[in-house]
Amino acid sequence: MEIMTEPASHAAPSERTRVRRIPTNAHYDTATLHAIIDDAYLCHIAFADDKGAHCIPTACWREGNHLYIHGSNGSRMLKRLTESETCVTITHLDGLVMARSAFNHSMNYRSAMVYGRFEVVEDEGERRRTMEAFMEKLVPGRQADIRPGSDKEYAATTIMRIALDEAACKVRAGGPEDDEEDMSWPVWAGVLPFERVQMKPIADPACGHAAPAYVVGWQKW
Repeated sequence: MEIMTEPASHAAPSERTRVRRIPTNAHYDTATLHAIIDDAYLCHIAFADDKGAHCIPTACWREGNHLYIHGSNGSRMLKRLTESETCVTITHLDGLVMARSAFNHSMNYRSAMVYGRFEVVEDEGERRRTMEAFMEKLVPGRQADIRPGSDKEYAATTIMRIALDEAACKVRAGGPEDDEEDMSWPVWAGVLPFERVQMKPIADPACGHAAPAYVVGWQKW
């Protein structure tokens, strides 16, 4: 994904989404938000119940102006999400920033926070369509090959979505920002980049079928 290096000229959609720490790294535009979500397979969902506070990772996908999740009908998280506000976060680590002084080290990253309340997707046609969209987000072309979900499986699954109306992104890119008096310190400075890579597929030993094109082309290095 292309990293935006200039903050977008959009206002925070709410007071709680306004970035206060290093506000120059804030982005409130839809394009940045959608790009960060679309590059993610997982999000973290924070909520509280009578047992305390929780932050649970779960698979996610985006369609239009909503972020979707799914799970078992018995999930305590999914039950709780319809009852109260929540916060959803996504973070991509792009690099470790090596400065000349200890306290000027940093990280390059892309992150998003979404506030609001989840709603259950009730329409059966939409439930099936969006789960197929989720499969296509994971691996384009896979949905056409697999056994479709059964009525029983869909009946046991809750699908929820949250609007992306109240969200904020924070992005850092670039090299170290050292104090002038540290510029002559005799040490290497720069960025140690991170990149998510798609590695060689591993076939199930019980599978005797040839790998389709989307599996053959999975490995990127």
